[in-house]
Amino acid sequence: MPPAFTAEEKARISALLLETGEKLFTSQGLRKTSLEELMAPTGVAKSSFYVFFDSKEALYLELMLRQSGEVKRHVVDGALLSADDTREGLRRFLRATLEELSVNPLWRRLTTHPEEMEAVARKLSPDRLAAASDNPATALREFLVARAERGDLVDAEPDVIVGVLQCVLLVPMFAERLGDPALRPKILDLLVDIVAAGLTPKHP
Repeated sequence: MPPAFTAEEKARISALLLETGEKLFTSQGLRKTSLEELMAPTGVAKSSFYVFFDSKEALYLELMLRQSGEVKRHVVDGALLSADDTREGLRRFLRATLEELSVNPLWRRLTTHPEEMEAVARKLSPDRLAAASDNPATALREFLVARAERGDLVDAEPDVIVGVLQCVLLVPMFAERLGDPALRPKILDLLVDIVAAGLTPKHP
């Protein structure tokens, strides 16, 4: 059986696991990261990992949830909700999220490695997700529902519109196929404008 830990030891080990997990997940990915690597800095046996997390995916999820508040402030509060105009709000949201994915290695890793995203998603409890007050996905869906009721959006289910927005966010995965690197920012800007316009056909 894993040894019993004091509250201080649990806090120390948890902090080390979060720090080590972020470094390893972003540099080599979920699958290639072993329990031995995660536990090495703690100085305790790898079997003790399960005292703190049910799985590597659960550790990854905890890291994401800890960052979700800052991500929401950037892409939702500071972008999506910063304009009353729905089309402009969507433009700002897409551009801010693309920027977030370019600078946030943890979120970028999941976006550019769908198989890891699926593995983490399987560990995500809908109740826990709904309870996260700073969840950007929940805030986005609430925005879409409200703007649809206002008549601002194309006639489609909110989840369909979310899927369309996600398609734009996946484009950087294939950036090397977009030709001249100097043109990529212009390509993304135009794509964002086209998608935002297409989702808001009744725009004045």
